[in-house]
Amino acid sequence: MANTGPTTHTLDVPGARLCYEIRGSGPLLLMIGSPMGSRGFTALAALLGAEFTVVTYDPRGILRSTLADPSQEATPELIADDVQRLVSALGTGPAHVFGNSGGATTGLALATRHPEAVRTLVAHEPPVTELLSDAQQVRAAVDDLCRDYAAGHRDTALRKYTALTGIGFAPPRPAGQAPAPESYTAPPEVRAILDRFFGYILQPTTRYRPDLDALRAASVPIVVAGGTTSRGQLYHRTAAALADLLDTPLEAFPAGHTGFQEQPEPFANLLRETFSRVRTGPHPH
Repeated sequence: MANTGPTTHTLDVPGARLCYEIRGSGPLLLMIGSPMGSRGFTALAALLGAEFTVVTYDPRGILRSTLADPSQEATPELIADDVQRLVSALGTGPAHVFGNSGGATTGLALATRHPEAVRTLVAHEPPVTELLSDAQQVRAAVDDLCRDYAAGHRDTALRKYTALTGIGFAPPRPAGQAPAPESYTAPPEVRAILDRFFGYILQPTTRYRPDLDALRAASVPIVVAGGTTSRGQLYHRTAAALADLLDTPLEAFPAGHTGFQEQPEPFANLLRETFSRVRTGPHPH
């Protein structure tokens, strides 16, 4: 079947209205980021839409998803409940879930709280910094840069975040490649995303400690992934720590923290192969 463009929908959940997109056909595949919304997954979703019904969404308070209380903290538990309601509303679950960064943390919370909603979880570089031996220092560094941002020292906060994580906010595109119009985020929207990220998302996300016993006991196959070019960066370290504690291999995915944007075709190929292997093979735990 030809892969047509996405259709856009909304779902009311307690305290928010979620905007989500559906494309393709086949088994349900949910792609989630935080603070990244649907646009960040444009290339990957287009590549996988021929084999999956791909659903992407904007988390509450991000881009097109509205929020009743702008000062509400985006805890992984709260966001996981949103995702569970989305899967339930779609009526075609459980879903394969690909979560990147904070979205991977959401996926871990989803697998813990609502395992019936998840068929397979690929958690790509979740920022579960509480699992690190230097968790206290990382927590202090996050608190420091969030204070800077709140005080209006945004450039300082962004520099500190990049120094801490190795992640910038405008990853380079391949040479000569223009941004797809549907993936472009205008500067005022970028500012709004950063305001929400540093004000209400980063701290509760990095403070989340996965329930390892519940994840080990769950029937959900969990694949923990890290980038081939992000080794040594903070969120690759957290992915490695999680894989070790779950006694599962750390799967290497192409490129860096947002490798699905840097190298979408090989990333999509490996994701496709991973879902197939995990679905038909033994439980990875």
